[in-house]
Amino acid sequence: MRQFYQQVEKYYNGDAGGFDERYWKNPVLQRIRQDFREEVKRFHFKDMLEIGYGTGLDMVHFAVIHPDARVSGIDISGAMKDVAAEKIRQAKLGNVEAHKGSVEDLGSLFPSRRFDMVYVFFGALNTVEDLDKSADEIYGVTAAGGTLVLSFVNKHYVAGMLIELMKLRFRAAFSRLKPVWGGYSPSQFLPSRCYSPAQVKRAFSSFRLLKQKGYSIIHPAWYYHRLNRLLRRFGPLLWHTDRMLNRSPFWSFGEYTLFVFQKPDCVG
Repeated sequence: MRQFYQQVEKYYNGDAGGFDERYWKNPVLQRIRQDFREEVKRFHFKDMLEIGYGTGLDMVHFAVIHPDARVSGIDISGAMKDVAAEKIRQAKLGNVEAHKGSVEDLGSLFPSRRFDMVYVFFGALNTVEDLDKSADEIYGVTAAGGTLVLSFVNKHYVAGMLIELMKLRFRAAFSRLKPVWGGYSPSQFLPSRCYSPAQVKRAFSSFRLLKQKGYSIIHPAWYYHRLNRLLRRFGPLLWHTDRMLNRSPFWSFGEYTLFVFQKPDCVG
């Protein structure tokens, strides 16, 4: 495995043990994940792929509510795979499988599979070596007419920059603009990159763009725990405001961006 992915795996191996416990204590993350899921559920699918499944929450979810669908996933972390595999075993699911690997392994892991749904939640593609090449790999395993639902950690999270500037944390305020972003943890470095909407759309230009939206434009991001506690009663209003802002150019200034792409029906 290349050194870059060894670093990424080390980070997520260390994150696997307490991941679910932290997630279930964070209502902002839960609300965002459910909204991601609803975007996937808008489409019919029979063979789906998750890139960066983490502890397997979403693979298990989709396998349960779509028992006739075949659900597969890849993740760079061996520890995350172990946690996900245990979830699958406990749920006694025969239509879901977890694989270890990077995006570059898609062709060898699934040489004859063509997925009609590929999804990425919470920015797993921010930790690939080359986004353009990753888009090509995804194109190769996507069925004609198939759908992508992809979320990214956004390079231009304006509210986050302003919050960090008010805290006089100048390095943190502009960290997403650097060629390599260090991730969310203040103590552990995650080799990753933040992408602007223009960079994402350029990388996936072989697909047709169906939808684009932003998250945490006004609503504080999930990791601003103290601010979210202070604004708890205003949470639904801030969430609704974000939904309204998605009809404006401000959609592109959220903490996450989400894109829905479709592969052309006729591939020449």
